[in-house]
Order: sequence, then C-alpha cells, then structure tokens
Amino acid sequence: MRLCRACGHVHDDTIHDDAAAACPRCGAAFGLSHPELLDLAIAHIDCDAFYASVEKRDRPELGDKPVVIGHAGGRGVVMTACYVARRFGARSAMPMFRAIELCPEAVVIPPDMAKYKRVSAEIRHLFLKATPLVEPVSLDEAYLDLSADARHIDRPPATLLARLAKAIETTVGVTVSVGLSYNKSLAKLASDREKPRGFSIIGRREAKSFLASLPVTAIHGIGAATAKRLGADGITAVAQLQAMPEAALAARFGKFGHTLARLVHGDDPRQVVPDRPLKSISAETTFRHDLTAVEPLTQVLQNLAARIEERLKRTSLAGGTVVLKLKTTDFRSLTRQSRLVYPTQQAAVIFEHGLRLLRRETDGRAFRLIGIGVDHLMPSEAADPPDLFAP
Repeated sequence: MRLCRACGHVHDDTIHDDAAAACPRCGAAFGLSHPELLDLAIAHIDCDAFYASVEKRDRPELGDKPVVIGHAGGRGVVMTACYVARRFGARSAMPMFRAIELCPEAVVIPPDMAKYKRVSAEIRHLFLKATPLVEPVSLDEAYLDLSADARHIDRPPATLLARLAKAIETTVGVTVSVGLSYNKSLAKLASDREKPRGFSIIGRREAKSFLASLPVTAIHGIGAATAKRLGADGITAVAQLQAMPEAALAARFGKFGHTLARLVHGDDPRQVVPDRPLKSISAETTFRHDLTAVEPLTQVLQNLAARIEERLKRTSLAGGTVVLKLKTTDFRSLTRQSRLVYPTQQAAVIFEHGLRLLRRETDGRAFRLIGIGVDHLMPSEAADPPDLFAP
C-alpha cells in the first residue's frame, strides 16, 4: 500500500506499482509505501525543533538563520537548536558557550515557556480530534493509539496521521515528524528516522532486523549507566542482545532483563495511557458518497455502536447519554442527544437510541458523515441492571 502524505489517500500499489506515480486524488507524489500500512496503529509524533520552530513562526525574518533557544552566558545550556544551527554542530543540552563557538552567527533567544505551552495545547487539541488515547511525553511529543476501537474517525491510521501533520503545519505553524508502528518503542524509533517533516514506518516483518542494526542505547530503558555496563562486556549493538537468552539477561539485570529480552525482539507491551480522564467515547465515519436513505445509514450506525461497546468494556466505563452526530453535504453539523435511564455498555442500547434520533433527521437530506458516542461516563458497575420482567 502507498500513502499520499499531501492528502492522506491510501493507494493499492498492487494495482498500480509505479513508485513515481502521482496520487489520483490530489496529484501529489505518494511518497510512502509499506506492506503493513493498513495494519499499524500506534504512533509517535514529535515536533521538529519545537521551541525554535515556534520562534521562527513568530519572527519570519529568522527563517534561514541559525536559532538557539536558551539562556546565554554563565552555565546556560541549549534547550533547542534549529536545523540550520545543527548543521554547525549546535545541539540540545550542549553548554551555550560551546554552541556559540561552533555557530558564532546563532541568534540566541531566551525560552518563553508560557508560549510553548499554549502552542502545545493547540497541537494536542488536534490530536484529540483523532483519538482520545493521547499520551503526552513532553510539550513537543506524544503517543497516539489509533486502533479501530480507539479512533474517533473511521479512516486508516496512516491517513489520519498524514492529515494531522498537515493540519498542525497549516493551523499551528510548526512541523512534526511521525513514526507509525505496532508498539510504542518502535513508533518512537520510527519518528526519529527522518527529520524534519518525517513520516517513517516500522512493521512487524522488519522490526527485528531493524533493531539489530542499532546501538544498545536505542532500546527504551537503557541509559548511560546500563550502556556503560554492557560496553564493559563488549556489548554495544542490539544484535548482541538479541543473541543472548532471556535467562542470561535476567541474571544480569533482574526484572529489567525480562523486559529487555522482549524489547530487543520488537515486543513492547506498554499501552498508550492518556493523562486525563475520558469525558466521552465516540466513533464516526465519512462516506465516500453522500447517503440519504435510512437503511444504509442504519447499517453504519449499528457498526459504530459495536465499536463503542468494545471501547466501553475495554475501559470499564459506561455512558449515560447517547449522542448522534450528522454532517450534511453543505458541512452543517447536527448533534442530537438522548439521556438514558441507566448507564450502558451495550451496543444494542446505544444503537436503539441512536436510531431513534437518526429517524427524526432522515427527511430527504443527504449526509456525508455519521457518528455516535456516549458521554456522562461513569464506572461500569452501575451499567445495565437486569430487567426483572424480561423472560
């Protein structure tokens, strides 16, 4: 499969495999191909030289100049160096005096953390439009779970990521690099491969061989002290760790040894854990062709309700209100709600209330999008009490 990074269109390259082919939807070059493109859903998004990019956004005259963020003089260190400054050797965490020695023409700007936090919040707002499962790592990077039962929008994760990257650059004014894989550690490694404006994929097929080529410090959890300890034994490459039995790693590193044995083979069980409680759970889909009749809309609604049930059960939550979302062909959004007597996790209940709301709106208008969800979330213990009068 091949992805157009300009519009997010996914193209079947088994039908047309010309690597230089233009996207049939927007005319841009596809740019990214991978056999597992539609099977991967864990992403890491990292802003490119974030603090410096924000300053260049606000001061366009700095566009082609080397910019270093940090406090000059004394024991100041570089917080961020733009990519122009990096060509001279300036790097994050480097003493400022050394960065100035390497790049005398650098423009040094004191950090404005309040501004960077505001910009970070704008970017995170865009992330949350795609999925509620966003795990921030810092102001400028986050993990996203875009699996089918997590994402709000029924589109391939690669498509959502391409559109997110474009939206961030267009509306916020900074660029990001994207890593897509099947777990967090590999997604993080992928996002570091091609910067700036990168989009890199690591699939299951190549994960082990890709890891084998890396130094041990690339593995999550191996810091300077552990690397030094391994280096003393002549172990500097991940391939060497892959060749060691799990028992040997456990004997050397205790509990971490068991984790390490999994990580070096591309197995990272960590989940994407959001740092804020969920307020609602929803799913939606945009149609290829606008729909008017209630029957096809009903089928889509039923499928979306099943996805909501899966997510509610996975998070041990229940919803107290069913929310239906529709978008007409002229992009008018309609939102309708139905409050439940008892909170629910059941797709049948969600679908029943959603269908009742839908039928009130199907009056001949054509719709380009339908979505359903639940809010007023609460623990699942209160959900779906048994019906005493049921047979």
